Amino acid sequence: MLDTDWDDILNAAFAECEALGQPLNAQQQMILRQAIARITQQSSTLAPNPLEELTPEERQTLLDFIQEQDQLNRPWKAQLLNDWLAGHDSGRVQFLRDAYGLAWLERVQPEHVLAYRQPQRLRVGDRIEVANNLWEWVQEDGPCIREWVPCTVIHVEEFPSEERPINRCTVRFDNGMEYEIQGIYDWNRYNWRWCADMTG
Repeated sequence: MLDTDWDDILNAAFAECEALGQPLNAQQQMILRQAIARITQQSSTLAPNPLEELTPEERQTLLDFIQEQDQLNRPWKAQLLNDWLAGHDSGRVQFLRDAYGLAWLERVQPEHVLAYRQPQRLRVGDRIEVANNLWEWVQEDGPCIREWVPCTVIHVEEFPSEERPINRCTVRFDNGMEYEIQGIYDWNRYNWRWCADMTG
């Protein structure tokens, strides 16, 4: 059984296909519902954020697309599904279909998007998680895997530079150790995220 969000998204996609003169028959609709239900059951709430699998450029492109769809009061997933079901090109987010597909799209939940849409500027006292690949050589098939470690921001520095703005912060781990992260808003943005219980 599908949750209400997916059921609404599929119904909207089916309705748009019909409005475009390319309705899906009952069997096609059933196959899509079953596929999404199966994928939903297999996905774990403890799984990593799928947006982390995107390159920084891809992630920003998707976030821009989501914001545009929000401004048009359209569910972004429904828009992508409509395009995919009708065989339409999705423009600059077509890479999602080509490289990641339906299984990846299903894994993206509102909290995953929220983790990247929250204010990007850190303040002293914020709780974040940092990836261990800041200090370890992490490879997909190597002995060290990507892990997230909670910590507290204890210092933030931002100042302009003619070449590139300088931004860094220092975090304190729960064991008392401290670590300085350079490029916190640009090249190292991929290596930190808001803690799951972050509400601000």
